[in-house]
Amino acid sequence: MGASNMSTSSDFTLVGFFSQAGPHLTLFFLVVTMLTTGLLGNTILIFLIVTDSRLHTPMYFLLSQLSLLDVGFPLITIPKMVADFLQGESTITFRGCATQMFFLMLVGVSEGVLLSLMSYDRYVAVCHPLHYRVLMNGQICLMMVGASWFSGALVASIQTAITLQFPYCASHTVDHFFCELPALLKLSCADTSAYELALSISGVLILLLPLPLIFISYGHVLGAVLHMSSSEARHKAFTTCSSHVAVVGLFYGAAVFMYMVPGSYHSPQQDNVVSLFYSLVTPTLNPLIYSLRNREVRTALVKAMGRADFRMKR
Repeated sequence: MGASNMSTSSDFTLVGFFSQAGPHLTLFFLVVTMLTTGLLGNTILIFLIVTDSRLHTPMYFLLSQLSLLDVGFPLITIPKMVADFLQGESTITFRGCATQMFFLMLVGVSEGVLLSLMSYDRYVAVCHPLHYRVLMNGQICLMMVGASWFSGALVASIQTAITLQFPYCASHTVDHFFCELPALLKLSCADTSAYELALSISGVLILLLPLPLIFISYGHVLGAVLHMSSSEARHKAFTTCSSHVAVVGLFYGAAVFMYMVPGSYHSPQQDNVVSLFYSLVTPTLNPLIYSLRNREVRTALVKAMGRADFRMKR
């Protein structure tokens, strides 16, 4: 391998998250517990939406796609981090790093687009309930989901391909617990300033373009909720939409800090914490937010548990 090239057999060394923290074992068990909780919660939510006919609505179909993305998000990064801690080593191959980076961007961009489309679904449901079945039919829902996945695949393909074209002739130690694009660019011995500028511009487009749709949709929703005459309908609409707003805030808050705040304003340690937040904490909280605040989900869960208990007694 030449001084300015890196072969596909080269390995990167990841800086483990646990090695930067204080009580390693406590944090390790906390991460494992959150991973298990998040995977279990999202899997249960997907199962309930698929099996309970009362949840066969556009909102829950989109929610099932969100849960599917939230299953993938932690699986891309956390098992590798846990295995590295247990084995005492933290290397990843060039192809493994490329694969991890691709799927992270795929899931991240897809989730951002999907959250904005879910805000439109709530806008139609609250502000135009009589036209909901027309404006949010099955074909439109499939198009929404397809658009979110296509956006993620397109962005991930382009950015991964460009990033891996740079020569990595200096240190191969990634100051991160997974192969995230900004951390990897710091290792290149080529001038990446032009690409970093293009990356910032694309980050603004990817992160900020959906936000006006979200703000406008929930602004109209809030106005409609405040003018509802029925207190029960107002409470139901407000509870459902506030859950969506909480999820949007958690996801976009972490993503904006990571990809739009200049690197000089945060350290690698802060990047690790923020990345852990949106790759593990947010996917863990999402099913809890929806299941605890939506009566339909709670009812479906009780019904499913009742069927399981009846079968065990038989």
